[in-house]
Amino acid sequence: MNRCPWCGNDELYIKYHDEEWGVPVHCDLKHFEFLVLESAQAGLSWITILRKRENYRKAYDEFDPVKVAKYDEEKIESLVKNPGIIRNSRKIRASINNAKRFLEVQEEFGSFDGYIWSFVNNRPINNQWTVLSEVPSNTKLSDKIAKDLKKRGFQFIGTTIIYSYMQAVGLINDHLVGCFRRGQIMEEF
Repeated sequence: MNRCPWCGNDELYIKYHDEEWGVPVHCDLKHFEFLVLESAQAGLSWITILRKRENYRKAYDEFDPVKVAKYDEEKIESLVKNPGIIRNSRKIRASINNAKRFLEVQEEFGSFDGYIWSFVNNRPINNQWTVLSEVPSNTKLSDKIAKDLKKRGFQFIGTTIIYSYMQAVGLINDHLVGCFRRGQIMEEF
């Protein structure tokens, strides 16, 4: 079975590739989860974050932005001391700020999902990359989304983070042309 080579032989990576990556997300909690995880990933490998994902889920109240937005200094201190997550205080503080901004976007647009999918006219972009080296780390679209999010007060959200987020939540289908999941995703969604 041909799949994108970036997942290698790691079972967790393969499961993520085969079951989640590139599948269009329309659940606000899932959007918030990926924003938190992608921001935490900055400067690290994605597999590092995947291995800590369940720890994040517990530490961040199942990625409920309403609860995360209320985190106080005591909670921040406990997160900084939590060995199960990335203990970068700037990333942690940004995630709490972003929960507040996320709620503002929900209020303005009815859902974060409605907001984010409007950037692609509610249809995934199906790229046609044949080799991994063709896949960009950012695009004009990720620049535009990152700029809009920053204007809304989001932190630790640059164009590269947003491009990875777009891949993860299926705004773009970056499975390589020879990957079995590319066609499946196009058919399903």
